[in-house]
Amino acid sequence: MQTQIVRNISRMPSWIRQNLGRESGYGGTHLAVHDNRLHTVCEEAKCPNRGECWSRGTATFMLLGDTCTRACGFCAVKTGKPGWFDANEPQRIAEAVASMKLNYIVLTSVNRDDLEDGGAWVFAESLRQLRQRQSNIDIEFLTPDFRNVQDEAVAIVMEAVKSFPLPASALPDLVWGHNVETVPRLYKTARKGSQYERSLELLEKAAKQPKVETKSALMLGLGETREEVIEVLKDLRSAGVDRVSLGQYLRPSLDNLPVAEYIHPDMFAELENEARAIGFRWVKAGPLVRSSYYAEEIQQENQSV
Repeated sequence: MQTQIVRNISRMPSWIRQNLGRESGYGGTHLAVHDNRLHTVCEEAKCPNRGECWSRGTATFMLLGDTCTRACGFCAVKTGKPGWFDANEPQRIAEAVASMKLNYIVLTSVNRDDLEDGGAWVFAESLRQLRQRQSNIDIEFLTPDFRNVQDEAVAIVMEAVKSFPLPASALPDLVWGHNVETVPRLYKTARKGSQYERSLELLEKAAKQPKVETKSALMLGLGETREEVIEVLKDLRSAGVDRVSLGQYLRPSLDNLPVAEYIHPDMFAELENEARAIGFRWVKAGPLVRSSYYAEEIQQENQSV
């Protein structure tokens, strides 16, 4: 079956649907985020799924402020010199999660190349604060690549993980995500300051840790080929990555990279099948899929078995 790719990008195709949702859970999520003076990638990166996710009572919290030290061409998060650090942020995160009564939490951050540990301590302390309040909460990190301090960052995070192991089960103590975002050929324009090989190195180091599952994501529609996507999926699986998501790149503003292609849902379905054949345990693929979209699903499935 031939897959359809829309090359006239002046208008979004009919299969791109954005849920602006203001259902019953939306207000509670909004209050929990803003009353605790927190940032979310949902807002800062202008995620198209914010309405749906916030209405379900889920949000992806963004640590270490709202200013990134890098300038990725696809990203709406502002770039600059942060000059901001709040040692109490992990406590506020834990309080917000408790008020929302969440059992699964995703934490990400801006890149903080200005910090000696790249921000690893804040991830580790957030895990401590969360598990002190709720020992069995499932936690997913979506971290930066930690540039030149990967070994130190992995050690800092794992010290916290080992201090609060979950009860023995098939579930991991931590899901460690880091997104490669696109294919190596497009890194110079899409991911300035990042390196494809460095991202794979971090994922491989995380995958070698006990009771850790690793996860990554790709945005499609930046000009990559199908063959390049398959090669990245193979690289990720070879690095030990267990979970992967594939979604459509949507230009958040005129200052960001333009969309090269809108990928038809049939192509996403094909790539999902390819990813499963390569050996990923969990795959999400579709136009509006993002790395933390329904991230809790595999945990819920495993717990129900």
